[in-house]
Amino acid sequence: MTSALRRRPLATGAVLAVAVLGIPGAAAAQGTAEAPDATPRSTTTPTEAKAATKAEAQAAAKKAKSKGKKKAAPGEILTSEPSSFQYTPGVPTPTKAWKITYRSTSADGQANAVSGTVIVPDDGKTTPRPLITYAVGTVGIGDKCAPSAGFPGGTTAEAPLVNAALVRGYAVVVTDYEGLGTPGDHTYMVEAAQGSAVLDAARAAQRHSDAAKFGVSPEAPVGIMGYSQGGGASAKAAEMAATYAPELKVKGTASGGVPADLAKVAESLEGGDSAGYLLMSAVGQNAAKPSLNLDSYLNDEGRELTEVVRNECVGTVLEAGRGKAIEDVTTSNPLDRPEWQQAIGEQLIGTVRPSAPVFLYHGDADETIPYAVGQKLRADWCGQGHAVEWKTFPGQSHVGTAIQGNGPALEWLGQRFADQPTTGNCGT
Repeated sequence: MTSALRRRPLATGAVLAVAVLGIPGAAAAQGTAEAPDATPRSTTTPTEAKAATKAEAQAAAKKAKSKGKKKAAPGEILTSEPSSFQYTPGVPTPTKAWKITYRSTSADGQANAVSGTVIVPDDGKTTPRPLITYAVGTVGIGDKCAPSAGFPGGTTAEAPLVNAALVRGYAVVVTDYEGLGTPGDHTYMVEAAQGSAVLDAARAAQRHSDAAKFGVSPEAPVGIMGYSQGGGASAKAAEMAATYAPELKVKGTASGGVPADLAKVAESLEGGDSAGYLLMSAVGQNAAKPSLNLDSYLNDEGRELTEVVRNECVGTVLEAGRGKAIEDVTTSNPLDRPEWQQAIGEQLIGTVRPSAPVFLYHGDADETIPYAVGQKLRADWCGQGHAVEWKTFPGQSHVGTAIQGNGPALEWLGQRFADQPTTGNCGT
């Protein structure tokens, strides 16, 4: 492995602190996600660039729909173009990367097109290597916030954590999720759509002919990984893998800060520094089920905030939503309605036993996703007789656990890739 991958391999303290779900006061996140200063300058205006991106995404979505009629398999690559990966601005890495769109499945079972990035170490290895399908924490709902948009300039905030996997010689594929960088609203915190996107990203990476030259193969072991929003997406993918993507050789899932019970998370967030996530989640649920008719519940302030949510990145959303209670932005509370209660209830994680071992981690001082929510997920999966390795990070906040937990999570996945047995620690 060349030194460029090893140079400042994490650099997480300042970078990650503005990225993952649940960071109060993360106003700088928008600047982090949107500052492509390290990328070549273009004479294309932002409006023209956005229109071009939308046109490409719409073409991919149309192709996905058309191929869906022909029963194209989830994970089929629709488009691919060379990209690049930096984990911090101005620091190239010895990797190869491709931005892709691929066929996946929406929450209601329809074919859709999702974008993402395949990244491999350019280390001369051509034999099969482990693949991690990585789910990022909250970046925002605006298309400009997609992880794939920031990787070339080193402005995707979780890129240091991705780089830590590349340093170990693993290939990584990072989904943008449904509607993030592609037409329509991002189905934020809609777990079936997120889980499908994570699993289909792995399928797409394994079908990528250029990545295959660097050891990305259907024969290689697969790990699922994510924190915060990505913790939910990865945990749901773990529950879905056996039935949705049984051909993937999933060896294990590492999920941290999992928002397994959205109702409990909402109780924790309302009226606080991170209240903006509630409106993000409402927009996400409405994107999956337009019949929820979110707009009918909003007052003028709520409609203004919803426009911010739909178009901006997480820092701006958190700043705009700071301290807001549901009653501040609505004429009536949608969570009092049975259809909304059902939609939120459908996002519960822990009701299905995963098919491969799981590493769960959570900070006991997590200010955003209550520690008790993580404990309950552990209890649910342990109660089903599953092999769960649980790790608490004493005194650690949401962001602190994301940083400190990344290494142990990768170490645990490495043991699974090596076929080392684990029974978990449910009995302790």
